Amino acid sequence: MTSSDLLTAPAPAQTSPAGLTPAVEGQFPEDLNRLINSVILPGFVGTTVPQWLERALENGLAGVVYFGHNIDPDSPEQVSALSAAIRAANPNAVIGVDEEGGNVTRLQSRDGSTIPGAAALGALNELGTTEAAGRAIGQLCRDAGINLTIAPVADVNTNPLNPVIGVRAFGADTALVSAHTAAAVRGIQELRVAACAKHFPGHGDTVADSHMDAARVDLTMAEMAQFHLPPFRAAVEAGVASMMSAHIIIPELGEAPATLTPAASALLRGMGFDGVLITDALDMAAVRVTVGPGEGGVLALLAGNDLLCVGNPLNAYTTGRDDESCYTEVFDALHAAAVSGRLPVDILRRAAGRVQALAQWSAGEVAADKHDAVDWVSVAARATRTDSLGSGSLGKTPVLAGSGVLTLVDARTGHNMAAGPTENFLATALHHYAVTAVNATELSSAELEVALMQARGAVLVLVDSLESAEQAQTLELVFATAPQAVCVNAGLAPAEPTLFPALHAHGFSRVTAEAVVRVLETV
Repeated sequence: MTSSDLLTAPAPAQTSPAGLTPAVEGQFPEDLNRLINSVILPGFVGTTVPQWLERALENGLAGVVYFGHNIDPDSPEQVSALSAAIRAANPNAVIGVDEEGGNVTRLQSRDGSTIPGAAALGALNELGTTEAAGRAIGQLCRDAGINLTIAPVADVNTNPLNPVIGVRAFGADTALVSAHTAAAVRGIQELRVAACAKHFPGHGDTVADSHMDAARVDLTMAEMAQFHLPPFRAAVEAGVASMMSAHIIIPELGEAPATLTPAASALLRGMGFDGVLITDALDMAAVRVTVGPGEGGVLALLAGNDLLCVGNPLNAYTTGRDDESCYTEVFDALHAAAVSGRLPVDILRRAAGRVQALAQWSAGEVAADKHDAVDWVSVAARATRTDSLGSGSLGKTPVLAGSGVLTLVDARTGHNMAAGPTENFLATALHHYAVTAVNATELSSAELEVALMQARGAVLVLVDSLESAEQAQTLELVFATAPQAVCVNAGLAPAEPTLFPALHAHGFSRVTAEAVVRVLETV
Protein backbone atom coordinates (compact mmCIF):
# COMPACT_ATOMS: atom_id res chain seq x y z
CA MET A 1 0.00 0.00 0.00
CA THR A 2 1.38 3.44 -0.95
CA SER A 3 1.39 6.43 1.37
CA SER A 4 -1.41 7.93 -0.71
CA ASP A 5 -3.47 4.75 -0.33
CA LEU A 6 -2.89 4.76 3.41
CA LEU A 7 -3.94 8.36 3.80
CA THR A 8 -7.07 8.14 1.69
CA ALA A 9 -8.28 4.83 3.15
CA PRO A 10 -11.20 4.93 5.59
CA ALA A 11 -10.02 5.67 9.10
CA PRO A 12 -9.73 2.54 11.23
CA ALA A 13 -11.84 2.21 14.34
CA GLN A 14 -10.08 3.86 17.27
CA THR A 15 -9.74 2.40 20.71
CA SER A 16 -9.01 4.68 23.63
CA PRO A 17 -5.51 4.40 25.12
CA ALA A 18 -5.47 3.34 28.74
CA GLY A 19 -6.71 6.09 31.03
CA LEU A 20 -8.21 8.23 28.24
CA THR A 21 -11.90 9.00 28.22
CA PRO A 22 -13.83 8.82 24.94
CA ALA A 23 -16.52 11.46 24.51
CA VAL A 24 -19.27 9.13 23.41
CA GLU A 25 -22.75 10.49 22.78
CA GLY A 26 -24.36 11.54 26.04
CA GLN A 27 -21.09 11.45 27.98
CA PHE A 28 -19.11 14.36 26.57
CA PRO A 29 -18.59 17.43 28.75
CA GLU A 30 -20.72 20.56 28.39
CA ASP A 31 -17.59 22.54 27.49
CA LEU A 32 -16.69 20.26 24.57
CA ASN A 33 -16.93 23.11 22.04
CA ARG A 34 -14.52 25.22 24.11
CA LEU A 35 -12.20 22.26 24.53
CA ILE A 36 -12.10 21.63 20.79
CA ASN A 37 -11.53 25.32 20.08
CA SER A 38 -8.63 25.34 22.53
CA VAL A 39 -6.44 23.27 20.18
CA ILE A 40 -7.14 25.15 16.91
CA LEU A 41 -4.95 27.97 15.56
CA PRO A 42 -6.50 29.37 12.36
CA GLY A 43 -5.57 32.18 10.04
CA PHE A 44 -8.04 34.87 9.03
CA VAL A 45 -8.44 37.61 6.45
CA GLY A 46 -8.17 41.30 7.22
CA THR A 47 -6.44 43.73 9.55
CA THR A 48 -9.22 43.69 12.15
CA VAL A 49 -11.00 40.85 13.96
CA PRO A 50 -13.88 39.42 11.88
CA GLN A 51 -17.08 38.52 13.70
CA TRP A 52 -16.70 34.76 13.32
CA LEU A 53 -13.22 34.91 14.83
CA GLU A 54 -14.36 37.05 17.76
CA ARG A 55 -17.11 34.53 18.54
CA ALA A 56 -14.67 31.63 18.34
CA LEU A 57 -12.17 33.41 20.59
CA GLU A 58 -14.88 34.12 23.14
CA ASN A 59 -15.68 30.41 22.98
CA GLY A 60 -12.14 29.34 23.82
CA LEU A 61 -10.28 29.39 20.47
CA ALA A 62 -6.57 28.85 21.15
CA GLY A 63 -5.56 31.89 19.12
CA VAL A 64 -4.53 32.85 15.60
CA VAL A 65 -1.64 32.93 13.18
CA TYR A 66 -0.84 36.22 11.46
CA PHE A 67 0.13 36.40 7.79
CA GLY A 68 1.32 39.34 5.73
CA HIS A 69 -2.23 40.27 4.73
CA ASN A 70 -3.10 40.84 8.40
CA ILE A 71 -0.44 43.56 8.69
CA ASP A 72 -0.86 47.17 7.54
CA PRO A 73 2.73 48.47 7.20
CA ASP A 74 1.47 52.05 6.83
CA SER A 75 -0.16 51.97 10.27
CA PRO A 76 2.49 51.32 12.92
CA GLU A 77 -0.04 50.74 15.72
CA GLN A 78 -2.39 48.51 13.72
CA VAL A 79 -0.90 45.12 14.57
CA SER A 80 -0.61 45.80 18.31
CA ALA A 81 -4.22 47.05 18.27
CA LEU A 82 -5.26 43.87 16.45
CA SER A 83 -3.49 41.75 19.08
CA ALA A 84 -5.21 43.72 21.85
CA ALA A 85 -8.60 43.10 20.21
CA ILE A 86 -7.89 39.38 20.01
CA ARG A 87 -6.95 39.27 23.69
CA ALA A 88 -10.04 41.25 24.59
CA ALA A 89 -12.02 38.30 23.22
CA ASN A 90 -9.69 35.69 24.75
CA PRO A 91 -7.09 36.93 27.28
CA ASN A 92 -5.17 33.65 26.98
CA ALA A 93 -4.91 33.70 23.19
CA VAL A 94 -1.75 32.44 21.53
CA ILE A 95 -0.89 34.79 18.67
CA GLY A 96 1.65 33.24 16.32
CA VAL A 97 3.58 34.45 13.31
CA ASP A 98 6.24 33.09 10.95
CA GLU A 99 8.96 35.58 11.85
CA GLU A 100 12.26 33.91 11.01
CA GLY A 101 14.23 36.94 9.88
CA GLY A 102 15.74 36.93 6.40
CA ASN A 103 13.52 35.58 3.65
CA VAL A 104 10.52 34.70 5.85
CA THR A 105 8.80 37.56 7.61
CA ARG A 106 5.21 38.59 8.08
CA LEU A 107 5.56 41.73 10.20
CA GLN A 108 7.98 43.25 7.66
CA SER A 109 6.79 41.43 4.57
CA ARG A 110 6.30 44.46 2.35
CA ASP A 111 9.67 46.11 2.90
CA GLY A 112 11.68 43.02 3.82
CA SER A 113 13.16 41.85 7.09
CA THR A 114 15.64 44.09 8.90
CA ILE A 115 17.10 41.02 10.67
CA PRO A 116 19.47 38.64 8.84
CA GLY A 117 18.18 35.14 8.19
CA ALA A 118 19.55 31.83 9.38
CA ALA A 119 21.92 31.13 6.48
CA ALA A 120 23.65 34.49 6.89
CA LEU A 121 23.96 33.96 10.65
CA GLY A 122 25.27 30.45 10.12
CA ALA A 123 27.84 31.67 7.57
CA LEU A 124 29.02 34.31 10.03
CA ASN A 125 29.01 31.70 12.82
CA GLU A 126 28.91 34.04 15.82
CA LEU A 127 26.62 32.52 18.43
CA GLY A 128 26.30 35.82 20.29
CA THR A 129 25.10 37.50 17.10
CA THR A 130 22.55 34.75 16.48
CA GLU A 131 21.27 35.11 20.04
CA ALA A 132 21.00 38.88 19.52
CA ALA A 133 19.06 38.23 16.30
CA GLY A 134 16.71 36.02 18.31
CA ARG A 135 16.22 38.85 20.79
CA ALA A 136 15.49 41.24 17.92
CA ILE A 137 12.84 38.86 16.57
CA GLY A 138 11.42 38.45 20.07
CA GLN A 139 11.27 42.20 20.56
CA LEU A 140 9.60 42.71 17.17
CA CYS A 141 6.95 40.18 18.15
CA ARG A 142 6.49 41.44 21.69
CA ASP A 143 5.98 45.01 20.45
CA ALA A 144 3.24 43.67 18.18
CA GLY A 145 1.48 41.75 20.97
CA ILE A 146 2.62 38.39 19.57
CA ASN A 147 3.64 35.61 21.96
CA LEU A 148 4.68 32.85 19.52
CA THR A 149 7.15 33.10 16.68
CA ILE A 150 7.25 29.99 14.54
CA ALA A 151 11.04 30.01 14.40
CA PRO A 152 13.88 29.11 14.32
CA VAL A 153 14.30 26.63 11.50
CA ALA A 154 16.21 23.72 13.03
CA ASP A 155 16.50 21.76 9.78
CA VAL A 156 19.96 20.78 8.53
CA ASN A 157 19.86 21.63 4.83
CA THR A 158 21.92 18.72 3.55
CA ASN A 159 20.28 18.67 0.12
CA PRO A 160 21.18 21.67 -2.07
CA LEU A 161 18.13 20.93 -4.24
CA ASN A 162 15.78 21.45 -1.29
CA PRO A 163 13.08 23.78 -2.67
CA VAL A 164 11.62 25.05 0.61
CA ILE A 165 14.33 25.15 3.31
CA GLY A 166 17.58 26.37 1.70
CA VAL A 167 18.71 29.70 3.18
CA ARG A 168 16.09 29.40 5.93
CA ALA A 169 18.43 26.91 7.64
CA PHE A 170 21.61 27.85 9.48
CA GLY A 171 23.56 25.50 7.22
CA ALA A 172 24.37 21.94 6.23
CA ASP A 173 26.55 21.06 9.22
CA THR A 174 24.73 19.36 12.08
CA ALA A 175 26.88 20.75 14.90
CA LEU A 176 26.67 24.30 13.55
CA VAL A 177 22.89 24.13 13.10
CA SER A 178 22.49 22.69 16.61
CA ALA A 179 24.50 25.48 18.24
CA HIS A 180 22.72 28.27 16.36
CA THR A 181 19.27 26.77 16.91
CA ALA A 182 19.86 26.80 20.65
CA ALA A 183 21.23 30.37 20.51
CA ALA A 184 18.20 31.60 18.56
CA VAL A 185 15.81 29.91 21.01
CA ARG A 186 17.53 31.54 23.98
CA GLY A 187 17.41 34.96 22.36
CA ILE A 188 13.76 34.79 21.33
CA GLN A 189 12.56 33.50 24.68
CA GLU A 190 14.36 36.18 26.71
CA LEU A 191 11.41 38.33 25.67
CA ARG A 192 8.82 35.80 26.90
CA VAL A 193 7.97 35.09 23.27
CA ALA A 194 7.71 31.36 22.64
CA ALA A 195 10.12 30.00 20.06
CA CYS A 196 9.07 27.10 17.83
CA ALA A 197 11.82 24.89 16.41
CA LYS A 198 10.78 23.47 13.05
CA HIS A 199 10.26 21.18 11.13
CA PHE A 200 10.56 18.05 13.29
CA PRO A 201 12.05 15.52 12.67
CA GLY A 202 13.95 17.36 9.94
CA HIS A 203 12.96 18.74 6.51
CA GLY A 204 16.52 19.36 5.31
CA ASP A 205 17.04 16.38 2.99
CA THR A 206 13.98 16.70 0.79
CA VAL A 207 13.54 17.56 -2.88
CA ALA A 208 9.80 18.22 -2.62
CA ASP A 209 8.01 21.15 -1.01
CA SER A 210 5.37 19.81 1.39
CA HIS A 211 3.24 22.87 0.61
CA MET A 212 2.71 21.41 -2.86
CA ASP A 213 3.47 17.69 -2.61
CA ALA A 214 4.27 14.84 -0.24
CA ALA A 215 7.92 15.22 0.76
CA ARG A 216 9.82 12.03 1.43
CA VAL A 217 13.10 11.59 3.31
CA ASP A 218 14.82 8.41 2.17
CA LEU A 219 17.08 8.09 5.19
CA THR A 220 17.23 5.50 7.91
CA MET A 221 16.42 6.57 11.44
CA ALA A 222 20.07 5.99 12.29
CA GLU A 223 20.97 8.59 9.65
CA MET A 224 18.27 10.93 10.90
CA ALA A 225 19.62 10.56 14.45
CA GLN A 226 23.14 11.36 13.29
CA PHE A 227 22.46 14.30 10.99
CA HIS A 228 18.99 15.77 11.54
CA LEU A 229 17.72 15.18 15.07
CA PRO A 230 20.55 16.86 17.07
CA PRO A 231 19.35 20.46 16.45
CA PHE A 232 15.93 19.57 17.87
CA ARG A 233 17.58 17.98 20.89
CA ALA A 234 19.62 21.18 21.28
CA ALA A 235 16.39 23.20 21.17
CA VAL A 236 14.90 21.01 23.90
CA GLU A 237 18.00 21.51 26.04
CA ALA A 238 17.69 25.27 25.48
CA GLY A 239 14.14 25.15 26.85
CA VAL A 240 12.22 25.69 23.61
CA ALA A 241 8.52 26.24 24.34
CA SER A 242 7.17 24.66 21.16
CA MET A 243 8.06 22.57 18.13
CA MET A 244 6.45 22.24 14.72
CA SER A 245 5.91 18.84 13.16
CA ALA A 246 6.72 18.32 9.48
CA HIS A 247 4.54 16.85 6.76
CA ILE A 248 7.39 14.60 5.64
CA ILE A 249 7.37 10.84 5.18
CA ILE A 250 10.19 8.89 6.85
CA PRO A 251 9.67 5.21 6.01
CA GLU A 252 10.88 3.84 9.34
CA LEU A 253 8.35 6.02 11.16
CA GLY A 254 5.49 5.03 8.87
CA GLU A 255 4.05 5.75 5.45
CA ALA A 256 2.11 8.82 6.55
CA PRO A 257 3.50 12.34 7.11
CA ALA A 258 5.29 12.68 10.44
CA THR A 259 2.57 15.10 11.59
CA LEU A 260 0.09 12.23 11.46
CA THR A 261 2.45 9.56 12.81
CA PRO A 262 2.43 8.67 16.53
CA ALA A 263 6.00 7.36 16.26
CA ALA A 264 7.24 10.84 15.35
CA SER A 265 5.75 12.56 18.39
CA ALA A 266 6.87 9.67 20.59
CA LEU A 267 10.39 10.22 19.31
CA LEU A 268 10.19 13.89 20.24
CA ARG A 269 8.71 13.25 23.68
CA GLY A 270 11.47 10.72 24.21
CA MET A 271 13.94 13.59 23.93
CA GLY A 272 12.38 15.12 27.03
CA PHE A 273 10.22 17.68 25.25
CA ASP A 274 6.99 18.46 27.10
CA GLY A 275 6.08 21.70 25.36
CA VAL A 276 3.52 22.40 22.65
CA LEU A 277 3.79 20.36 19.47
CA ILE A 278 2.25 22.42 16.66
CA THR A 279 1.33 20.98 13.29
CA ASP A 280 2.60 22.52 10.12
CA ALA A 281 -0.34 24.00 8.23
CA LEU A 282 -3.14 21.53 7.59
CA ASP A 283 -3.87 23.17 4.23
CA MET A 284 -0.54 22.00 2.78
CA ALA A 285 -0.74 19.38 0.05
CA ALA A 286 0.65 16.47 2.08
CA VAL A 287 -2.53 16.69 4.21
CA ARG A 288 -4.95 18.71 2.08
CA VAL A 289 -5.04 16.38 -0.95
CA THR A 290 -4.90 13.14 1.04
CA VAL A 291 -7.05 13.04 4.16
CA GLY A 292 -8.03 16.71 4.12
CA PRO A 293 -7.54 19.36 6.82
CA GLY A 294 -10.41 18.16 9.02
CA GLU A 295 -9.44 14.51 9.21
CA GLY A 296 -5.82 15.63 9.25
CA GLY A 297 -6.52 17.56 12.43
CA VAL A 298 -8.08 14.50 14.08
CA LEU A 299 -5.17 12.26 13.08
CA ALA A 300 -2.63 14.88 14.18
CA LEU A 301 -4.11 15.03 17.69
CA LEU A 302 -4.28 11.24 17.88
CA ALA A 303 -0.63 11.19 16.80
CA GLY A 304 0.38 13.43 19.70
CA ASN A 305 0.22 16.98 18.38
CA ASP A 306 -1.24 19.69 20.64
CA LEU A 307 -2.10 22.66 18.43
CA LEU A 308 -3.52 22.56 14.92
CA CYS A 309 -2.24 25.24 12.56
CA VAL A 310 -5.02 25.54 10.00
CA GLY A 311 -3.07 27.61 7.44
CA ASN A 312 -3.31 30.72 5.33
CA PRO A 313 -6.83 31.23 3.91
CA LEU A 314 -5.42 33.36 1.08
CA ASN A 315 -3.10 30.67 -0.29
CA ALA A 316 -3.77 30.06 -3.97
CA TYR A 317 -4.74 26.45 -3.25
CA THR A 318 -7.57 27.55 -0.93
CA THR A 319 -9.31 29.48 -3.71
CA GLY A 320 -13.06 29.35 -3.29
CA ARG A 321 -12.88 28.97 0.49
CA ASP A 322 -13.28 31.73 3.05
CA ASP A 323 -11.38 31.96 6.32
CA GLU A 324 -14.30 30.88 8.49
CA SER A 325 -14.95 27.71 6.49
CA CYS A 326 -11.27 26.75 6.73
CA TYR A 327 -11.64 26.91 10.51
CA THR A 328 -15.04 25.21 10.73
CA GLU A 329 -13.88 22.29 8.59
CA VAL A 330 -11.33 21.44 11.27
CA PHE A 331 -13.66 22.21 14.19
CA ASP A 332 -16.48 20.05 12.79
CA ALA A 333 -14.16 17.11 12.17
CA LEU A 334 -12.79 17.26 15.72
CA HIS A 335 -16.28 17.56 17.17
CA ALA A 336 -17.56 14.55 15.23
CA ALA A 337 -14.52 12.50 16.24
CA ALA A 338 -14.90 13.45 19.89
CA VAL A 339 -18.62 12.69 20.01
CA SER A 340 -18.13 9.34 18.26
CA GLY A 341 -15.37 8.32 20.64
CA ARG A 342 -12.54 8.29 18.10
CA LEU A 343 -10.93 11.30 19.75
CA PRO A 344 -10.71 10.84 23.54
CA VAL A 345 -11.49 13.91 25.60
CA ASP A 346 -8.35 13.40 27.65
CA ILE A 347 -6.23 13.89 24.52
CA LEU A 348 -7.94 17.22 23.98
CA ARG A 349 -7.49 18.18 27.63
CA ARG A 350 -3.81 17.29 27.65
CA ALA A 351 -3.18 19.26 24.47
CA ALA A 352 -5.19 22.23 25.75
CA GLY A 353 -3.23 22.17 29.00
CA ARG A 354 0.07 22.47 27.17
CA VAL A 355 -1.24 25.32 25.02
CA GLN A 356 -2.50 27.23 28.04
CA ALA A 357 0.77 26.68 29.88
CA LEU A 358 2.57 28.36 26.98
CA ALA A 359 0.14 31.28 27.03
CA GLN A 360 0.56 31.74 30.77
CA TRP A 361 4.36 31.57 30.54
CA SER A 362 4.36 34.23 27.83
CA ALA A 363 2.34 36.54 30.07
CA GLY A 364 5.06 36.53 32.74
CA GLU A 365 7.31 39.44 33.54
CA VAL A 366 10.29 40.24 31.33
CA ALA A 367 13.29 41.49 33.27
CA ALA A 368 13.93 44.22 30.71
CA ASP A 369 13.19 44.62 27.04
CA LYS A 370 16.34 43.86 25.08
CA HIS A 371 17.26 46.44 22.46
CA ASP A 372 20.72 45.36 21.29
CA ALA A 373 22.58 48.13 19.49
CA VAL A 374 23.37 46.07 16.41
CA ASP A 375 23.99 47.34 12.88
CA TRP A 376 22.28 44.45 11.15
CA VAL A 377 23.34 45.65 7.69
CA SER A 378 26.94 45.43 8.86
CA VAL A 379 26.27 41.94 10.20
CA ALA A 380 24.76 40.85 6.88
CA ALA A 381 27.67 42.43 5.00
CA ARG A 382 30.21 40.55 7.11
CA ALA A 383 28.33 37.34 6.37
CA THR A 384 28.58 37.74 2.60
CA ARG A 385 31.14 35.82 0.57
CA THR A 386 32.74 37.29 -2.51
CA ASP A 387 34.20 35.09 -5.24
CA SER A 388 36.50 36.45 -7.98
CA LEU A 389 35.80 40.03 -6.90
CA GLY A 390 38.47 42.70 -6.38
CA SER A 391 40.97 41.16 -8.77
CA GLY A 392 41.51 40.39 -12.45
CA SER A 393 39.58 42.55 -14.92
CA LEU A 394 37.83 44.36 -12.09
CA GLY A 395 41.10 45.59 -10.63
CA LYS A 396 40.72 47.46 -7.37
CA THR A 397 37.82 49.64 -8.47
CA PRO A 398 34.60 48.98 -6.52
CA VAL A 399 31.86 47.34 -8.55
CA LEU A 400 29.62 50.23 -7.54
CA ALA A 401 30.86 53.71 -6.81
CA GLY A 402 27.98 55.13 -4.80
CA SER A 403 26.15 56.80 -7.69
CA GLY A 404 25.75 56.44 -11.43
CA VAL A 405 24.00 53.99 -13.70
CA LEU A 406 23.66 50.24 -13.74
CA THR A 407 21.60 47.41 -15.15
CA LEU A 408 19.95 44.93 -12.80
CA VAL A 409 18.98 41.62 -14.38
CA ASP A 410 16.54 39.57 -12.29
CA ALA A 411 17.10 35.95 -13.28
CA ARG A 412 15.08 34.39 -10.44
CA THR A 413 12.33 31.92 -11.33
CA GLY A 414 9.36 31.67 -8.97
CA HIS A 415 9.48 32.10 -5.20
CA ASN A 416 9.75 30.07 -2.02
CA MET A 417 6.26 29.09 -0.83
CA ALA A 418 7.15 29.76 2.80
CA ALA A 419 8.33 33.28 2.02
CA GLY A 420 5.70 34.12 -0.56
CA PRO A 421 6.19 36.61 -3.41
CA THR A 422 8.24 39.65 -2.45
CA GLU A 423 9.34 42.96 -3.82
CA ASN A 424 12.78 43.25 -5.44
CA PHE A 425 14.59 44.47 -2.33
CA LEU A 426 17.86 44.85 -4.24
CA ALA A 427 16.27 47.30 -6.67
CA THR A 428 15.00 49.27 -3.68
CA ALA A 429 18.42 49.27 -2.02
CA LEU A 430 19.89 50.71 -5.24
CA HIS A 431 17.57 53.72 -5.09
CA HIS A 432 20.41 56.25 -5.40
CA TYR A 433 21.45 54.75 -8.76
CA ALA A 434 19.86 55.11 -12.15
CA VAL A 435 18.76 51.49 -12.47
CA THR A 436 17.60 49.81 -15.64
CA ALA A 437 15.64 46.78 -14.44
CA VAL A 438 15.51 43.72 -16.68
CA ASN A 439 13.36 40.67 -15.88
CA ALA A 440 15.08 37.79 -17.65
CA THR A 441 12.05 35.50 -17.33
CA GLU A 442 10.01 37.88 -19.49
CA LEU A 443 12.51 38.08 -22.35
CA SER A 444 13.78 35.70 -25.00
CA SER A 445 17.52 35.03 -25.09
CA ALA A 446 17.84 37.35 -28.08
CA GLU A 447 15.93 40.13 -26.32
CA LEU A 448 18.04 39.74 -23.19
CA GLU A 449 21.22 39.88 -25.27
CA VAL A 450 20.10 43.14 -26.87
CA ALA A 451 19.27 44.63 -23.46
CA LEU A 452 22.72 43.68 -22.17
CA MET A 453 24.48 45.13 -25.21
CA GLN A 454 22.74 48.41 -24.46
CA ALA A 455 23.68 48.31 -20.78
CA ARG A 456 25.66 51.20 -19.34
CA GLY A 457 27.78 51.03 -16.22
CA ALA A 458 27.77 48.06 -13.90
CA VAL A 459 25.67 44.97 -14.58
CA LEU A 460 24.28 42.93 -11.69
CA VAL A 461 22.47 39.65 -12.25
CA LEU A 462 20.31 38.43 -9.36
CA VAL A 463 19.79 34.69 -8.85
CA ASP A 464 18.49 32.61 -5.97
CA SER A 465 19.64 29.15 -7.06
CA LEU A 466 22.90 28.25 -8.71
CA GLU A 467 21.44 24.74 -9.07
CA SER A 468 18.69 26.00 -11.40
CA ALA A 469 19.43 25.14 -15.02
CA GLU A 470 17.35 28.09 -16.21
CA GLN A 471 19.14 30.58 -13.97
CA ALA A 472 22.53 29.09 -14.90
CA GLN A 473 21.68 29.54 -18.58
CA THR A 474 20.82 33.20 -17.95
CA LEU A 475 24.10 33.68 -16.07
CA GLU A 476 26.05 32.19 -18.98
CA LEU A 477 24.38 34.53 -21.45
CA VAL A 478 24.93 37.57 -19.19
CA PHE A 479 28.65 36.93 -18.72
CA ALA A 480 29.12 36.20 -22.43
CA THR A 481 27.47 39.49 -23.38
CA ALA A 482 28.53 41.70 -20.45
CA PRO A 483 31.87 40.42 -19.07
CA GLN A 484 31.84 43.17 -16.42
CA ALA A 485 28.75 41.62 -14.80
CA VAL A 486 28.62 40.45 -11.19
CA CYS A 487 26.31 37.70 -9.95
CA VAL A 488 24.39 38.47 -6.76
CA ASN A 489 23.43 35.08 -5.36
CA ALA A 490 20.56 35.24 -2.88
CA GLY A 491 20.47 31.47 -2.52
CA LEU A 492 22.78 28.85 -1.10
CA ALA A 493 26.48 29.52 -1.61
CA PRO A 494 28.35 26.66 -3.31
CA ALA A 495 30.99 24.79 -1.34
CA GLU A 496 33.72 25.83 -3.78
CA PRO A 497 34.35 29.41 -5.02
CA THR A 498 32.71 30.30 -8.30
CA LEU A 499 34.94 31.01 -11.29
CA PHE A 500 32.86 34.07 -12.15
CA PRO A 501 32.49 37.29 -10.10
CA ALA A 502 29.84 36.62 -7.48
CA LEU A 503 28.62 37.90 -4.15
CA HIS A 504 26.82 35.31 -2.03
CA ALA A 505 24.33 37.04 0.29
CA HIS A 506 22.84 33.90 1.94
CA GLY A 507 19.28 35.17 1.56
CA PHE A 508 17.06 37.85 0.09
CA SER A 509 15.58 40.51 2.33
CA ARG A 510 15.85 44.22 2.96
CA VAL A 511 18.87 43.82 5.23
CA THR A 512 20.78 41.51 2.87
CA ALA A 513 20.01 43.75 -0.12
CA GLU A 514 21.39 46.78 1.71
CA ALA A 515 24.42 44.70 2.70
CA VAL A 516 25.00 43.71 -0.93
CA VAL A 517 25.07 47.34 -1.99
CA ARG A 518 27.43 48.24 0.85
CA VAL A 519 29.83 45.43 -0.10
CA LEU A 520 29.76 46.21 -3.82
CA GLU A 521 30.54 49.86 -3.08
CA THR A 522 33.71 48.85 -1.25
CA VAL A 523 35.05 45.59 -2.71
